[in-house]
Amino acid sequence: MSIEVSIAESPDFKVFQQRAELAQKLRHAFAFDPTYGFTLNDLLKVQAPEEPPDFQDFWTRKFTESLRQCTQPKLIDTGVVNGPWRIHEWSHVSTGGFLIRGWALLPYAGVIRRAFVVGHGYGGRTAPDLDFTFQDSVIVFPCSRGLGRSSDARISADSRWHVLHDIHSRDNYIIGKCVEDLWTCVTAVLELFPDVDGHIGYLGTSFGGGIGAIALPWDKRIHRANLIVPTFGNQPLRLRLPTTGSAASLQGFYANNPATSGVLAYYDAAVAAQRIQVPVLCACAAFDPVVAPPGQFAILNSIPSNKELFVLTAGHHPCRAEIIESQELLQKIHHFFSAL
Repeated sequence: MSIEVSIAESPDFKVFQQRAELAQKLRHAFAFDPTYGFTLNDLLKVQAPEEPPDFQDFWTRKFTESLRQCTQPKLIDTGVVNGPWRIHEWSHVSTGGFLIRGWALLPYAGVIRRAFVVGHGYGGRTAPDLDFTFQDSVIVFPCSRGLGRSSDARISADSRWHVLHDIHSRDNYIIGKCVEDLWTCVTAVLELFPDVDGHIGYLGTSFGGGIGAIALPWDKRIHRANLIVPTFGNQPLRLRLPTTGSAASLQGFYANNPATSGVLAYYDAAVAAQRIQVPVLCACAAFDPVVAPPGQFAILNSIPSNKELFVLTAGHHPCRAEIIESQELLQKIHHFFSAL
């Protein structure tokens, strides 16, 4: 069954169409149209570009190498209790000996049965998200290398520069290293909480959504995922469509360094998504000046099966429906992960 038919049969499809139509009418001050003129039907047809012939070998090797890393996970109880959660500081060692820091929420009482790893946007993370009400779970909020609590003097925390770090090297490009940070976080979680094996979920927004889409096909330890306005989808489009996000920096660099496209071909979240085998809930925006919607939908459309769509009127931009849609999405996320 095609992507258009399966999603069109969703009871929410008419609502999604209405949101996409509303997105076309949003007022803004950008010098470009953040819908890029795409209707919902247009967005549901965007596909992944052609992949490099050794794409699978490249990522399989990276994942295998990440499993060899001794992660040395540590939890430090802050003594702070917020609702059902006791807040801990988190750290683990990722590839290359890079120390990843963040937070972990542990239930104040009860047995831990599930685990969630939560990625962040390109602005990094300054605190754990306390909105989740997952029961019997540990929730880990690692900061990707160079960002948030994992900042490092060798890596710019500014997304305009972070996205260019080591872009000349297919093996060492920063985006690949952030994918490895996710994998090693899963390893660390299983070391501390072996009983959650088979019950690990991933949630990632924007930057974290793109990192998750790239990581998921290779790491079978993750069993469900939620990707919100994910980036890194369809890199050729990303290099072409106007934006205020990290892709603008890539576009400027690419203009004088065309070989960049050869590296980015290995870091295309839509290409990777073609190999995702676990259930995924994708929240994609119809209007987004930071992560172009066609790239977001390219990731959704590439997932072969077991996928659900939630359409946001706008991503990375305020709109009247933002609060209501966020609440609806949070409910959808909790229902989606109830099967984990």
